[in-house]
Amino acid sequence: MDRTGAQDQDVVIVGASVAGLLTAAALARAGRRVTLLDRDDLPDAPEPRAGVPQGRQPHLLLHRGLRAIEELLPGFGARLRAAGAVPVDTGELAWLSPVGWAPSCPQLGILLATRPLIEHALRESVAPLPGVRVVGGVRVTGLRRGGAGEPRWWVDAVPAGWSDGQEPTPEARGADVVVDASGRATRLPRWLAALEVPEAPVEALDAHVGYSTVRVRVPRGRVVAPGVVILAAPGLTGGLALPAEEDLWTVTGFGAGELRPPRDLPALREFLEGVRDDALARVLAAGEVDGDVAAHRQTGNVRHHYERVGPWPDGLLVVGDALCAFNPVYGQGMTVAAMMAQAVRDADARGPLTAPGAAGRLVRACSRVAEGPWQLATSADRALLGEGPPSNPVARLMGRWIDELERMSKHGDLRAQTTLARMFQLVGSPVSLFHPLLVTAAVRTRVRGYGPLAPRPAILREEVGAPVVDER
Repeated sequence: MDRTGAQDQDVVIVGASVAGLLTAAALARAGRRVTLLDRDDLPDAPEPRAGVPQGRQPHLLLHRGLRAIEELLPGFGARLRAAGAVPVDTGELAWLSPVGWAPSCPQLGILLATRPLIEHALRESVAPLPGVRVVGGVRVTGLRRGGAGEPRWWVDAVPAGWSDGQEPTPEARGADVVVDASGRATRLPRWLAALEVPEAPVEALDAHVGYSTVRVRVPRGRVVAPGVVILAAPGLTGGLALPAEEDLWTVTGFGAGELRPPRDLPALREFLEGVRDDALARVLAAGEVDGDVAAHRQTGNVRHHYERVGPWPDGLLVVGDALCAFNPVYGQGMTVAAMMAQAVRDADARGPLTAPGAAGRLVRACSRVAEGPWQLATSADRALLGEGPPSNPVARLMGRWIDELERMSKHGDLRAQTTLARMFQLVGSPVSLFHPLLVTAAVRTRVRGYGPLAPRPAILREEVGAPVVDER
C-alpha cells in the first residue's frame, strides 16, 4: 500500500482527552483511520476520571478556544449549552485584582461547565466522525520505527492496569502518523531517547500554586453576579466562584507556597473567609455542599522545546500539555489545545503530514501557538513568586505598561479594561496595548489623576440596592 498519500494514512493519537479529541477532529476524513488510545475506561456520561486529576476543578472555555472548537466541530457550543453549560459575558464578572474591582462593561462571552461535561460533549462530537475510533483502557508503553515494507511507526500498548514490571506482551499498532496528546504525564522524552533522537530542552516554572474546590448547589437567582474572580498576589490568597450546569457552583480557593488552601471543608471555609473580600465565602454559604473538597497541586508550567530538536522524526506530532503545560488556574490549556488542533488541520490541508520535514514544521507551529500564553502564565507566576522585574528591558517596559493599564481599568477606563480582557482571552494582539487612544488616556491620567475606583458589585440577591462597602 502506498503510504505517502494524504487520504489513506493510519493515525494513532495517544490520549483521548481534550487535546487528543480536538486533534482527531482536525484529522478526521473519509479514507483515513484515526485511533485514539487512552488508559482510562472512558465513561458514557459526564463523570470524573482518574486520568484527569484536575477534572473536579473549575473549567472555562476562553472566547478564542470556543471559537476554535466551533471551527473544528461546528455546533459544539450549542451542544454544550444544551447540556447545561452556562454562557457568561466576562465583562459582567465580579473581578477583583490587587488594584481594585473591575467596572462592569460588555466584553467577550465564554462558556462555563465542568470538565467532565466538556470532555463528554467532545467525545460525542468526535466519535461519529469518519474513520475515528476511541479506545479506552489501553496504556501505550512504547514507540518504534517500522522497518522496510512496514508502517512508519509501531505503537506498543497493553491493557491498562498492568505495572511496568509484569505486563503482558504489548500489542503493536501500525501508524503512518503518531500524535502524542498524553498530557503532563507524557513519556515522549523517554521514547525519543530510545529512538536516539537528541534530547529537547525543558523549561519549567513552578510557583507552587495550589487550589481546592467544593461544589455547591445554589438556589437559582440567589447569586446575582455571573461569577466571582479574586486574583491572588504575592502574600495574598484568591479564588473563584463560577456557575456550572444543574445550578451547581464551583467555589475555589487558591494561593501559592505556604498560602495554598487546605483539603477539608471546615478549613476551606475558614480559608475563604480570610480572602481579602468575603464574596467567595458568601457564595459557599448560600447553598448546599455537593461532594467533598477536591485539591490540586500539580500546577507548574512545563514546556518541552521540541522545536529546537533536529532532525525531528517524520510522522511524529505532539500537542497540548505534552508539548506545553500551563498553570491551570489561568484557564489557557483547553484553548491552546484547540489552537494547536487548528494548526494541525491547516498543515494537513497543505499536504501529507508524512512528507519529509512536515512533522517538524508542524511541531514548530504548535510551539509558536504556545508562546504567547506561556509568557502570560509564567509572568503571572513569577509575580506570585515575588521575583523582581525581568532583566530584558523590553519585557520590563511591557510589564510596567500592563500594570498601568490595569490601574487605569480599575479606575473606570473601559478601553484599557477591554484591551486587557482581549489579551487574557487570547484574541488580542500585543500591538493593541499601544493603541494611540490608550497612550493618550495614560498621559491624561498622569496629569489629571486616576479618579475614583470602581465600586464593589453586588454578589448575592440580598445585596442588591444595599450600600456596598469596599472590603479590600
